[in-house]
Amino acid sequence: MTDLTELTAVQLVDGYRKGAFSPEEAVRAVLERAERIQPEVNAFVRLTGEEALEQARRAGERWRRGEPCGRLDGVPVTVKDILLTRGQPTLRGSRAVSPDGPWTEDAPSVARLREHGAVFVGKTTTPEYGWKGVTDSPLSGVTRNPHDPSRTAGGSSGGAAAAVSLGAGPLALGTDGGGSVRIPASFCGVFGLKPTYGRVPLYPASAFGTLAHVGPLARDAADAALMLDVVGAPDARDWSALGPAPGSYTEALSGGVRGLRVAYSPSLGGQVAARPEVAGAVRRAVERLAELGAYVTETDPDFADPVDAFHTLWFSGAARVVQHLRAGQRELLDPGLREIVGAGARYSALDYLAAVDVRMELGRRMGLFHQSYDLLVTPTVPITAFEAGAEVPKGSGHRRWTGWTPFTYPFNLTQQPACSVPAGVDGDGLPVGVQIVAARHRDDLVLRAAHALYEAGAGTSARW
Repeated sequence: MTDLTELTAVQLVDGYRKGAFSPEEAVRAVLERAERIQPEVNAFVRLTGEEALEQARRAGERWRRGEPCGRLDGVPVTVKDILLTRGQPTLRGSRAVSPDGPWTEDAPSVARLREHGAVFVGKTTTPEYGWKGVTDSPLSGVTRNPHDPSRTAGGSSGGAAAAVSLGAGPLALGTDGGGSVRIPASFCGVFGLKPTYGRVPLYPASAFGTLAHVGPLARDAADAALMLDVVGAPDARDWSALGPAPGSYTEALSGGVRGLRVAYSPSLGGQVAARPEVAGAVRRAVERLAELGAYVTETDPDFADPVDAFHTLWFSGAARVVQHLRAGQRELLDPGLREIVGAGARYSALDYLAAVDVRMELGRRMGLFHQSYDLLVTPTVPITAFEAGAEVPKGSGHRRWTGWTPFTYPFNLTQQPACSVPAGVDGDGLPVGVQIVAARHRDDLVLRAAHALYEAGAGTSARW
């Protein structure tokens, strides 16, 4: 019998339509898988078994009548515990957040999933307030890598990526303020997309401002496109959200890459030294794009590492996140978070505006770059997953998580769409990700290129 936990969302919907299996069967299988993996990997803050099964039962009745309520009716999904979910506490990885309700609102992306019949099987782990590129918190402990539990799953959407990787739901909602969807996607061997800023509405507004994106983690690009078609609808609560999408991202997948101009930058102009096995896997993915008809040029975007500006914006946001906490509550915070909060509180308004100037200049440069190139391809992360429970790899010399993520946060500053596609594994069997970036509003090109790699058999966390 088919293992329903191994099917994609697209395959589940097709199976429901044909009557091959029911939403109840799929959701029960996913919940059993989630309960089995939880003790070792710790991907969930909570599972919602009985509620999910009741949602699945109602979805099954709709499918039996031939009246599904939406494009994801009966599909199991998980939600990162940063995003509001009606009827469930959203604790944001923090002991300083009270679980007392009422929890009466859905975030916009959660609301769109609910309208389309998605079944919510659980809330996934996050570092406190999503502040770093790995997933551990004083509230829920350490989330571990599905390929090696001694290693990190990455973050901050680490629980979401681990759940997808291990079959505990084909779709997951994550957030990405500096790489938080793409980093764990790379480390866990799944697909992760940071859409153009505003493509997926966000409410409540993030204290990290317009660095913060909402995006899908999934088995492949086709599932992510389906999810983006659903969650990318406007919501009146987010005044900065974009209008309706120009078309269906699912329908745009089949365009392929023939004729696309691809810039391949293995090191951002010598600024980043990727590990040899990472660099080799990414190069092979780029070669596959060329075989599929893309015009590939090895070249670099013209910008210096904007990490100082990112830190100013990010640390200031962290200080704002916890500004309302009393002294006793602040003692409950992750020590690393307390450090960056202290730094953020010392920045002046002029410091912040100077960082905005850097951001604007970076956006200008990337806008001009994409006049010559449709896509930019880089490693997602220059390393593979390191020891769990640490913010930085042992002996790396890095102080903060941004030291080992130089390929991701620039594109939060510019608000461009960017994804991570599995590109093989290293000698320890740990996944490698390739990052694909396009100009703002060209999410369709990112998804098309990723889908082309999957169609060619290249989007995998196994060795090619």
